[in-house]
Amino acid sequence: MHNQFLIGEKIYLRAIEVADLNATYREWFNDEEVCRYNSHHRFPNYDENMKEYYESTIKSRNNLVLAICDKETDMHVGNIALENIDTLNRSAELAIIIGDKEYWGKGVGKEAARLLVTHGFKELNLHRIYCGTLEDNIGMQKVAEALGFTEEGRSRESLYKDGVFCNSINLGLLHDEFQTQEKK
Repeated sequence: MHNQFLIGEKIYLRAIEVADLNATYREWFNDEEVCRYNSHHRFPNYDENMKEYYESTIKSRNNLVLAICDKETDMHVGNIALENIDTLNRSAELAIIIGDKEYWGKGVGKEAARLLVTHGFKELNLHRIYCGTLEDNIGMQKVAEALGFTEEGRSRESLYKDGVFCNSINLGLLHDEFQTQEKK
């Protein structure tokens, strides 16, 4: 295990390194099934795109993008992020992608989200963390619900995916709600 930043039971989160920008990582964003519920998979990703993303987003202080790694194998299986960190309003957007399909449905996203949300409230002094997901993305809705997020609204036909306009659900969690949830 190298460069662990946040440590959970089955997984740990670490900084994304240049070495991670390999074909496997790139293909997560080119995989239609992996990207079924997000805005990726519109244009193909190339090595150049990944390097640009690394420089402009991953290394930015406006985003905290971390690799999700299996503690037993050290395998990089996905990413989790607090994006668009707004220090004035003390808010950020939670985003998760589990690129390795072997890890789907095993609680990895939920564990990673709990680690990062806790870090966001306790260390980054955030007041609000929000996320959006397609109406059909039951997995992300379950993760958000388990962490105490509240549905704040729906955006009608907000994302064009697979030839149709899809509705999205907007969810949010405030610091005091998280503290209450954490004490349970």
